[in-house]
Amino acid sequence: MNYFTDAMVNGIPLLFVVLGLVEWVKTFGLEGNVLRGVSMLIGLILGCGYMITQQGYPVEFASIFGYLVYGLALGLVASGIYDGSKRAVGSAIRDSVELIEEVE
Repeated sequence: MNYFTDAMVNGIPLLFVVLGLVEWVKTFGLEGNVLRGVSMLIGLILGCGYMITQQGYPVEFASIFGYLVYGLALGLVASGIYDGSKRAVGSAIRDSVELIEEVE
């Protein structure tokens, strides 16, 4: 159980690194599904890299599968946060514009 807790706690800063790298990649003009795919790929690479530093190189299928699941989860959470924040900001802007139009 201690290993799971360590992976979850250490995954939080790693999540911010993934989000930061996705924002950096976005400056190159990537958007939409391509950016989601890049987010997933970055999460997968960094998640597997983190697991290798903690547990060593996987030698059996169960370890490989666990590393991939951790990396995929990191990528999914990062892409979900990106999409969710994008929708939330868009919704807040639309609501603000509608409110201003009502006042005028």
